[in-house]
Amino acid sequence: MSAVASAYTKEVGVTEDAISIGGVDLADPDTYVSGMPFDAFRKLRECAPVAWHPYKDGPGFLALTGYDEVYAVSRDSATWSSEATGVYFDVPGPDDIADQRGVMMLTMDPPRHTALRALVHKGFTPRQVAKLNERITDMARDVVDSVIERGECDFVTDVAGALPSYVIAELLGIPLEDGYRLYELTEIMNTGLIGDKRAMKAGAEMFGYSTELVARKRADPRDDIATSLLHAEIDGQRLTESEFNFLFMLLINAGGDTTRNLVAGGTCALMDHPEERAKLEAEPSLLPTAVEEMLRYVTTFIAFFRTATKDTELRGVPVQEGDRVAMFYPSANRDEARFVDPERFDVTRKPNPHLAFGGGGAHFCLGANLARVEAAALVSEVLSRMKNMELAGPIERMPSALINGIHSMPVRFTPARRVGAW
Repeated sequence: MSAVASAYTKEVGVTEDAISIGGVDLADPDTYVSGMPFDAFRKLRECAPVAWHPYKDGPGFLALTGYDEVYAVSRDSATWSSEATGVYFDVPGPDDIADQRGVMMLTMDPPRHTALRALVHKGFTPRQVAKLNERITDMARDVVDSVIERGECDFVTDVAGALPSYVIAELLGIPLEDGYRLYELTEIMNTGLIGDKRAMKAGAEMFGYSTELVARKRADPRDDIATSLLHAEIDGQRLTESEFNFLFMLLINAGGDTTRNLVAGGTCALMDHPEERAKLEAEPSLLPTAVEEMLRYVTTFIAFFRTATKDTELRGVPVQEGDRVAMFYPSANRDEARFVDPERFDVTRKPNPHLAFGGGGAHFCLGANLARVEAAALVSEVLSRMKNMELAGPIERMPSALINGIHSMPVRFTPARRVGAW
């Protein structure tokens, strides 16, 4: 047991680590195949909200399951580094192709992160974002049109996953079929750990596409965000090809996964809670609060890591420089100290200070507002047109310790007529 683990157990008078307390290995992707381990999270919040968790043959990490700890670490980039050992369970080696430290915003620290984030903001001009927002309602209608006459579909692939594909294509100025392929690659990448051959192959294909896109947009600039990002400047600096490639991957992974899994998980919650669905159908004005509750209740990202840059403490537990902590957002978003009756799905919940997009600070999700717009547009279409929807088969969840995702969710509903000219 490490010095941190020993100090922790002495502090609270327990000898168990996080696995012993919660009963599950929070670092094992298979743990999440049957859904979030909320009982384990609850036990950890009650007994050890800052708990030592072993990991493979490495030094392990501190599992943070309480709201306050996750919030505090999220907002303190000076003490908690995203770059030192990365933000994922596995720490990449210096020659690892998956090492994104220093080139992807997600794994950068200020001030470099601050400068790159400002550069990306310049790429998302108000005119371009407004144009995209106007199109999202039409795209959501087209997505539902594509299945409405059949009366059945795989909700994840055909509906929840289709809209991010449309938006990605619109965002980057690429063909729709390319957006679909990029969506498929994100699923492959997010179900494998660093070093997984299938995930590495998918990542290489995405990088290859991004490299070709850079050449295409430089040779033939268009009125799209990809072109704007490549030409945006701050203090005479533009994105390098490597920075664009990693930003491209982040846009597709974070943007696509957030909307796809939010809408799939949120729709599943509505089917599981018909009284809340009826409430929302009767009062469409509740949609904004319903989307926020879906964000809290579903919480699409499971955990990100930070590394202590100095000796410090969390909830009275001493932490040494170089120690890693994992922020478990699904647990923080059901912390009884912050949410009344947190296990209840309530489309009218206010206030709702969830951490689905992170706890604020330097790494607050850039695409938060876009994800909200996409989710609201698609959920509105689904509720108003895909009537009497119910499960038509078993739900298949993703084996991932990063993404709280549903791979497949067959549904049936009352067939209806298309409303668009698509």
